[in-house]
Amino acid sequence: MTLLIHDLQYHHDSAFLFAHIAHEPWAMMLDSGQLLDEKTGKPGSQYGHYDIIVARPFITLVTQDGVTTITQNAQAKQHKGDPFAHLNDILKSFQVLKNKSAQNDWPFAGGALGYFSYDLSRTIEKLPNIAAKSADTPEMMLGIYDWAIVVDHRTKKTRLVSHGLQAQTIEHWPTLCHEFGQFYGLKSADFKVTSPLKSNLDKPAYQSAFQRIQQWIQAGDCYQVNLAQRFCATVEGDSWVAYQYLRKVSPAPFMAYMNLPFDDKTQFQVLSVSPERFLQLHDQHVETRPIKGTRPRAKEPEQDRANSNELLTSPKDKAENVMIVDLLRNDIGKSCEVGSVKVTQLFKLQSFANVHHLVSIVIGQLKQGLTAVDLLKGCFPGGSITGAPKLRSMQIIESLEPHRRDVYCGCMGYIGFDGNMDTNIAIRTAIVANGCISFYAGGGIVADSNIDKEYEETLDKASNLIAMIKYFMRL
Repeated sequence: MTLLIHDLQYHHDSAFLFAHIAHEPWAMMLDSGQLLDEKTGKPGSQYGHYDIIVARPFITLVTQDGVTTITQNAQAKQHKGDPFAHLNDILKSFQVLKNKSAQNDWPFAGGALGYFSYDLSRTIEKLPNIAAKSADTPEMMLGIYDWAIVVDHRTKKTRLVSHGLQAQTIEHWPTLCHEFGQFYGLKSADFKVTSPLKSNLDKPAYQSAFQRIQQWIQAGDCYQVNLAQRFCATVEGDSWVAYQYLRKVSPAPFMAYMNLPFDDKTQFQVLSVSPERFLQLHDQHVETRPIKGTRPRAKEPEQDRANSNELLTSPKDKAENVMIVDLLRNDIGKSCEVGSVKVTQLFKLQSFANVHHLVSIVIGQLKQGLTAVDLLKGCFPGGSITGAPKLRSMQIIESLEPHRRDVYCGCMGYIGFDGNMDTNIAIRTAIVANGCISFYAGGGIVADSNIDKEYEETLDKASNLIAMIKYFMRL
């Protein structure tokens, strides 16, 4: 089987390619944060390696309320049981393609791409049903794509790639090459926020939840619990416009935009500006990059340096980071060769548009016979956004947060036909559905946490999403 490759004209901003299909159902862009500095006219982000653009999947998997609907050739079949197993079965049917992608020069040449919501964890763990559903989006939405556009910002190359699994892809290949052989203008459209932003956990309610967590920590139930509040407002218009604004004010290395169908008539959108990698698998090498420890950015350089130095020297934040590093060592250790799991970086400062973070790196070697899906299931959901121990923290989260998390704190990314994978942690992520925009912000609570500082940290993390709301507010 010959890999189809067609070189396209490179553009520093992949939005000009994606704009053509942004409103199609199942159109998605994994966005690495390469943006143009408006003052200098040069690429201004320190991120930006690969962007991946897909549309028109030939198989879709949608999991909701314990049932996975798999649609292929306009035929939909419903399956009960483990959604990870259903995905594994589909990808294994293409295992002949393993290690036959674009000579490892390109990260993705077809496969699964989409999201796994935090609430998909109910298919893995037994959790109480206490929190209310919010956007009621599916727990998992994945497309199986036969072609992709991959933009490499470091080599300044763009390619349309495919394994040509579908006769339709081969037949329409010249049309696809022509279709994406030009850039499309970012059409003028409107997005409006039509109500004040509301939280489901105001300061007094947050304080009450905080105190209950402290009681559980003192009782020995847990060491750390990630507590989040949900913001929402009513909106009208084009979510793609909102995402274009958001990616400018809050560039990050693991961003994404997804336009997904609720049904034949309505769609919803996922807008993510995540800074955090969850799991990467490349040629059996596993990597995760947990984030724990946050300080706000400051406009004055001196104060900004002081904030970052405070974070770097904070025993509390380092201890919190170590807890999650240990949890993730155990999680990836389930799927990795004995003795291969190592911590290669602890507490490295990484600065983003609105916050400073401490980032660590844990690596391992995937066991022979296991797949990316096995690794993902064994680690899901990410420990950096639950707490420790994971299951007890998740039970506490369910009892304290008024709404289920939906996509927030799940993950999104790709699993290629070649067996490789890259996913983010779905933080700094908004959903636009049913005329509302919603997003969460949270932080890890430990024994020596301070209520006021932890509450302010959630606002710091949400600051760019809140700024977007204010920018588009029409009251």
